[in-house]
Amino acid sequence: MKEQHHQFQNKVVVVTGASAGIGRAICNAFADHGANIALIARNENRLESVKNEVEAKGVNALVIPLDVSDANAVYEAAAKIESELGPIDIWVNNAMVSVFSPISEMLPEEFKRVTDVTYLGYVYGTMAALKYMLPRDKGAIIQVGSALAYRGIPLQSAYCAAKHAIQGFHDSLLCELLHDKSRVKVSMVQLSAHNTPQFDWVRSRLPNRGQPVPPIYQPEVAARAVLWAAMHYRREYIVGFPAWKGIFGNMVIPSFVDSYLARKGYTSQQTTEPKNNNQPDNLFQSVDGDFGAHGRFEKRARGRDVFFEVTKYVSFNWILLVSIIVVLLLLLLLD
Repeated sequence: MKEQHHQFQNKVVVVTGASAGIGRAICNAFADHGANIALIARNENRLESVKNEVEAKGVNALVIPLDVSDANAVYEAAAKIESELGPIDIWVNNAMVSVFSPISEMLPEEFKRVTDVTYLGYVYGTMAALKYMLPRDKGAIIQVGSALAYRGIPLQSAYCAAKHAIQGFHDSLLCELLHDKSRVKVSMVQLSAHNTPQFDWVRSRLPNRGQPVPPIYQPEVAARAVLWAAMHYRREYIVGFPAWKGIFGNMVIPSFVDSYLARKGYTSQQTTEPKNNNQPDNLFQSVDGDFGAHGRFEKRARGRDVFFEVTKYVSFNWILLVSIIVVLLLLLLLD
């Protein structure tokens, strides 16, 4: 732990979507290891609460309330961070919105809004970070992704499409940095389901209350993975065996996964409790209240991910190769 603290001491880390959920956990994880944090989200009151949390750990924090779909605001934020907090070392793109709804009931403006925040917000954040990192030839950009960057599921079409777009953008950027022999690093952390407050403010047309697809992990699991990715460069990390299972399954047996999700994908994203039809959503406006990092699934959430603890030392390509070999051997044995 001392090595980690030394590595981030006085580093400047920018986190979007910092006011709650995984973003808030990421802020605290970096602050625990000595980093100064720039906090970006829409809700200023919640950002002030996060600022108090991280400054209690002995670091500096800068609150910047904005909507990441506003490119100019993101660029101006980067300039302010460089001026008031210091040179940006790490930029973590994490802000997101979603809609739980069948495609047939979605509105065009909902698709646009999810795309503007969940995809283009990452693009604008990345471009703002690159403006300062490329001339210095150093820095790291972490894209908080999802298994849904590879495998779409029912009832979250806009969010899945945005995560797919981030993955394509990530691949293109990585190739360009390699071509230019840049020492700026970019990594994507693909997550499983986590216990965050988003299920109490996401716009939903489901009959029952939404939930993360089990098994559920605590947001600190994701935060530790992002911290690791910032220290140990790799193009991609996968957090949680469910994410790996979804990504690998979609590669080798996509039709089976289609059928499985058609049968299970609706019920797995809902509890048995009826939805509160008066519940506000955060699609276009932030929801008031000081939501923390955790959601309402404390009793069901896991605080540790053994899969990541093992696979973080092994590259994605090696895991994929071994998995393919195992599947082929099983097929031969069953023949």
